[in-house]
Amino acid sequence: MTQSHPRISKAVIPAAGLGTRFLPATKATPKEMLPVVDKPAIQYVVEEAVAAGLSDVLMITGRNKRPLEDHFDRNYELESALTRKGDAERLAKVQESSDLATMHYVRQGDPRGLGHAVLCAAPHVGDQPFAVLLGDDLIDPRDALLARMVEVQEREGGSVIALMEVEPSQVHLYGCAAADATVDGDVVRITDLVEKPDPADAPSNLAIIGRYVLDPAVFDILRHTEPGRGGEIQLTDALQLLAADEKIGGPVHGVVFKGRRYDTGDRGDYLRAIVRLACEREDLGPDFRTWLRKYVAEEM
Repeated sequence: MTQSHPRISKAVIPAAGLGTRFLPATKATPKEMLPVVDKPAIQYVVEEAVAAGLSDVLMITGRNKRPLEDHFDRNYELESALTRKGDAERLAKVQESSDLATMHYVRQGDPRGLGHAVLCAAPHVGDQPFAVLLGDDLIDPRDALLARMVEVQEREGGSVIALMEVEPSQVHLYGCAAADATVDGDVVRITDLVEKPDPADAPSNLAIIGRYVLDPAVFDILRHTEPGRGGEIQLTDALQLLAADEKIGGPVHGVVFKGRRYDTGDRGDYLRAIVRLACEREDLGPDFRTWLRKYVAEEM
């Protein structure tokens, strides 16, 4: 008989980073608010959590991140102006973000890494499993990665990490997993994790991408985790301990993702994400693709 585990309802989104790779654009604007076509990147992430059934969202913020809260709040002056103009289409778009989910915010006063940011969520999460979504990774809404991870966690317990095959030369940019196959083709059992290994030392080419479903036992480990690579408290170090001993918080599984992922943490990939998403939009795609083909033919 399949064991049933607690239903996951809470999502945590770390959003306290300084966005230094996008300076000077992020000098006064949070990187999460940079637009991807016509929505800020952070809204795509919240929409993904909601689509997976997680309507309680905690955002870990920092200094100068107030626009994140404003975006998911009501703007009565703007709504009133659009109502007076009879602009129902734009009014609906403005109200959409404030109606998405129940939003909560807590500040990470001292930026000490992803592990520390996740630990800031402990009072809100309590003793229930929860999801963590990193805003730099946008997952195409047609590829239900998080929903699949929630399904695996509710069946198997423990924690579930999103993995993606990368070129061996790229593994040093990611956390990397050693894993054993399971009866499910897209699910592996993780036995070890290494944060940004040298390619020669990497246990595989399965890289961790920014989606996690975590057992609350991770909080106790993070409280006692010493700073690792970069002088920061690494979430990967805590997950490594969970993978090594499932008595602590259950097994650690990985879902190997083969769908569409847009990396907005890199300037080049950010631009590619905008182009790809714009090309696929029904309202923008046809004209934009025509222009793009002409531009490439004439300029390239």
